[in-house]
Amino acid sequence: MNWVDFSSNAFVVAFYLYCASFICFAIAVGGKRWSNRKPEDHVNRWGKIGFAGAVAGWIAHLTFFFTRWYGGGHIPTSNMYEFMTFLAMAIMFAFIVVHLIYRNMLLGAFALPLVIIIVSYASVFPSEVQPLIPALNHYWLKIHVTTAALGEAFFAVGFAAALMQLIRVVDYTRKDKAGKRAQFWTEFSLVVIIVLIGFLVAVFSFRGAGYESVFRQETITIDANGIANSEVKEVKYSLPPIVAPYNSETVSFQSFIGMDKQLFDSPSWLKGVNAGRKLNTVIWSVIAGLVLYGLLRLLARKPIAAVIQPHLTDIDPEDLEEISYRSIAIGFPVFTLGALIFAMIWAEIAWSRFWGWDPKEVWALVTFLYYSVYLHLRLSRGWQGTRSAWLAVIGFLVVMFTLIGVNLVIAGLHSYAGV
Repeated sequence: MNWVDFSSNAFVVAFYLYCASFICFAIAVGGKRWSNRKPEDHVNRWGKIGFAGAVAGWIAHLTFFFTRWYGGGHIPTSNMYEFMTFLAMAIMFAFIVVHLIYRNMLLGAFALPLVIIIVSYASVFPSEVQPLIPALNHYWLKIHVTTAALGEAFFAVGFAAALMQLIRVVDYTRKDKAGKRAQFWTEFSLVVIIVLIGFLVAVFSFRGAGYESVFRQETITIDANGIANSEVKEVKYSLPPIVAPYNSETVSFQSFIGMDKQLFDSPSWLKGVNAGRKLNTVIWSVIAGLVLYGLLRLLARKPIAAVIQPHLTDIDPEDLEEISYRSIAIGFPVFTLGALIFAMIWAEIAWSRFWGWDPKEVWALVTFLYYSVYLHLRLSRGWQGTRSAWLAVIGFLVVMFTLIGVNLVIAGLHSYAGV
């Protein structure tokens, strides 16, 4: 049996089960007003079906993880495809744990879309099993990466609950500056999520159409002895090049709606792996996301948060805040162990130093300090309600920049994760 192919099939099954689960949770949230049953009966019925689908999807996802591990010969967390699929599986595990504790049927309507987006994002990267580079070929890889991802997964559930809380409490009848500011930033949070969906729409649309442009890029590096080394490589684009790689020439350019050359080159200070191509992807994601948001606004004729809010009126905001806080409180020590303590032990083994100010190390420390401040402000300074919720939402944006943005902006020892 080809275990890698079997794992890919299990991954597809998990994805469709997650989608079906989200649909059930969406029916539980949005359909209760049109049900002949009591609202709470409707929510419980479809919520239980959705949760069962989520558990079944997680089991399929777990099957994917272990069969790929067995078929590939190493734990599947060594590149962006494998790490993001593991992160999605960890978020589902965190959601299941939090759901079993609090029995909130509606949290899945916000947690499942996040998992689906991350799974879809992982599918953008090459899915072939790649051999481990020497620095990764150690058992501390299993300990460091899995615990760090599990901590981030609980942060993600805290983010989902906090976003629900913000949408639930925003007052659209207020016309003062404070009220409008709350409405704007709540809507902006949803726009960020829609931009992520726009990224998926853009990538899969152009990939399905077979779009490709190619550039030849020359990269010059200076070694420790001051000697310049030149490397020439081809960079393939699956989206129309608005931004070309820095210091590159065109090999082939597929025209798109009259655009037969790039608009500008990537700035030289973007040092991440394939930074020009990634910046181009970010720009297309924003364009596609804003177009998608505009279409949704035309259909709804009011802010998206204002469409969602009436379906959350039966939820107590204090319950959502408790879920968010408890999720982060669980995730914080796990993340601290995985992303800092275990990471430093592994760094000593792999690179003979505990700390080297690598960009990913720095941002892991920033994430740790941020959530330390969150817990301090909530426990010692009494920051609760919307202030606590906003801290949880912003915190997860810091996590996502640590996972994705660092590879775009700065090159470092962890840049292999962007391949």
